[in-house]
Amino acid sequence: MAQTVLHKADTRGVADHGWLKSYQSFSFAGYYNPERINFGALRVLNDDIVSGGRGFGEHPHDNMEIISIPLEGELQHRDSMGNIATIKSGEIQVMSAGTGIYHAEYNPDTNHPAKFLQIWVFPNKRNVTPRYDQVLVDTKGKKNEWIQILSPNPDDAGVWIHQDAWFNMANFDAGVSQTYSLHSPDHGVYIFVLAGELEIEGRTLAARDGLGIWETTQFEVKATADARFLLMEVPMKF
Repeated sequence: MAQTVLHKADTRGVADHGWLKSYQSFSFAGYYNPERINFGALRVLNDDIVSGGRGFGEHPHDNMEIISIPLEGELQHRDSMGNIATIKSGEIQVMSAGTGIYHAEYNPDTNHPAKFLQIWVFPNKRNVTPRYDQVLVDTKGKKNEWIQILSPNPDDAGVWIHQDAWFNMANFDAGVSQTYSLHSPDHGVYIFVLAGELEIEGRTLAARDGLGIWETTQFEVKATADARFLLMEVPMKF
């Protein structure tokens, strides 16, 4: 029987720095919960709001796969590899930190906040050469299907990372049900609801709730209201 863990939106860690409000599904910085360190190889899921004209100064990372998914507004990125880019809603950004990188991010729009998900995944290879990529993926124009945005395969849709992980975005109309099949029985899936309402394995998820599911090969997702959500499949042991 499938194992599940439900993280309601109001149980997440919250950091309010004035210019940054961050909701943290797993232990991060000043938020520590020994029962919520990670979900398999998924280490960080931060739901961030950055005020207009503000951002993160230059800071280091290493040996982590870092994924950013803008939800509203834009973020400008600069890193020690010489990349300068702007990412916006509809795009997905990845950095393989590997042997070490420095980067900075800020919201170039002084009038509107930027909202984005920052996700960290433990890699399956350490000390790789750092790299950066961003890809435009049409997630809003498709409904009632899985839209792959990340995988381990450079030739697949979306971005790729150094881990056996698959991310899918989905936009389901109310009443739609679909079965998700895992790539390995040793994997788990963490579902994060951006909007709407889902029912999975008898659990009801509302906006910003998260559900982890493992020890199964497939499960059904039903939208009980129009819903937009992210599925993150990762190895449970790594």
